[in-house]
Amino acid sequence: MNLGQLFDGIVEGAVGGGSADVAGVTSDSRHVREGYVYVGIRGGRLDGRDFMSDAVARGAVACVIEGPEPMSRGDGVPVMTVPDARLAVALLASRFYGDPSSKLRVVGTTGTNGKTTVSYLVRDIFRSADLEPGLIGTIAYEFGERAIPASRTTPEATELQGLLAQMVTAGCRSAVMEVSSHSLDQKRVAGIDFDVGVFTNLTGDHLDYHLDMERYFAAKVGLFRQLGTGKKSAYAVINADDPFGRRLADPALCDAEIVTFGTGRSADVRAESIILDARGSRLTMQSPWGRYEIETPLMGRFNVSNVMAAMTIAGVLGIDMDRAENAVRHASGAPGRLEEISTDKGFQVFVDYAHTDDALSNVLHTLREVTPARLIVVFGCGGDRDKTKRPLMGRVAEVGADLAIATSDNPRSEDPAEIIAQIVAGVHNRNAVLVEVERREAIHKAIGLAEDGDIVLIAGKGHEHFQEIGSRTIPFDDRQVAAEALASGQAVGI
Repeated sequence: MNLGQLFDGIVEGAVGGGSADVAGVTSDSRHVREGYVYVGIRGGRLDGRDFMSDAVARGAVACVIEGPEPMSRGDGVPVMTVPDARLAVALLASRFYGDPSSKLRVVGTTGTNGKTTVSYLVRDIFRSADLEPGLIGTIAYEFGERAIPASRTTPEATELQGLLAQMVTAGCRSAVMEVSSHSLDQKRVAGIDFDVGVFTNLTGDHLDYHLDMERYFAAKVGLFRQLGTGKKSAYAVINADDPFGRRLADPALCDAEIVTFGTGRSADVRAESIILDARGSRLTMQSPWGRYEIETPLMGRFNVSNVMAAMTIAGVLGIDMDRAENAVRHASGAPGRLEEISTDKGFQVFVDYAHTDDALSNVLHTLREVTPARLIVVFGCGGDRDKTKRPLMGRVAEVGADLAIATSDNPRSEDPAEIIAQIVAGVHNRNAVLVEVERREAIHKAIGLAEDGDIVLIAGKGHEHFQEIGSRTIPFDDRQVAAEALASGQAVGI
């Protein structure tokens, strides 16, 4: 592919160099190799335009930046300008990799909570339907026999398109993606032609980035405005039980066919006769494709919503619903999502990724319904992230558990003790929440305090196998630490 072919219809006004061969596209000058096109993006801290010289020195054959006029550098490397560099890099990456999303059935799931579980359920359903799926999300990027630990929920546009291209090469017929609000705001998915966009819910999170809920919601709407603008007809699958979902289910917001799911009578796909217990969830699903009795080992009302989302996706894509139901029946869920840690003790231990007040409330409520004795929770809040949720999570833990232990999560550059102080500020009864700054010690303490019939929930990090403290990233896995504590068998006192 040459520059002219790459830029056609995306970048106008090229000054020379149209026949140069292109070996890659990137917005990171450090990744430029001979024959690459470099797109300089203006960010919050750095301006990519300042790194053009570095990109050219590394072999860039052209640069694309935001600005009023195209120009040619003295070294003959053309510099093209575009109104929106983020949009340009997404479209150029898609073009360079052969528009891989056009060769796959692509499902993008967005929402504060539930993205990962819905994605894993859809992956299992696609496998049952012989639609070999690739997966892009918070935990891993999967295609063929490969599973790469994820660097972020939704990669940058160039990496994202490269992953989709690898899926096509590996023989995948579908792709299941988690789509974060950051990625939507930064247009990382702009070059993707989705078959289905899914909205799970919207609750307080990432307000350090979006500033308020309306801006957060506006970022999510971006996915649905994109549906149906490519070559595919598309579906918007929306949770009608969520107030933001009801706002989103507006034909004025997208060109896709809208299908809602939920428990209310207005939902197109409706869950009825819901039974929740320690064995999982059972429900009757009323849908345009028929009435189905659904069983799943996934516990909790929030997982009923996740299952309904996955089954609705299967329905709109024409997948055999009996196969889909069987996949859900045998689903193991996503790693670190209400994952039970094996033990021969008289109590149970679960690890969950819940790191918002809404998610923590949902998980505690689910476990409360199946706890014969006490519910103990270990939790914290991440540093350099949304501070508004810290006191809210403290209050949720106080109300939802019999005993809460506030500890470090990923403190990053912040003082862990200060983060915990902000958590405890939301607690009404200070005696209801213990403080243990060291997360390992907090987990050991919680398990040491557990007695027959109790449930211990370790919340916040889920599948993560690291902890970010200051500038260091150290190995740390809640599941392994819990197993260590269980093996030690030491009881502790308060």
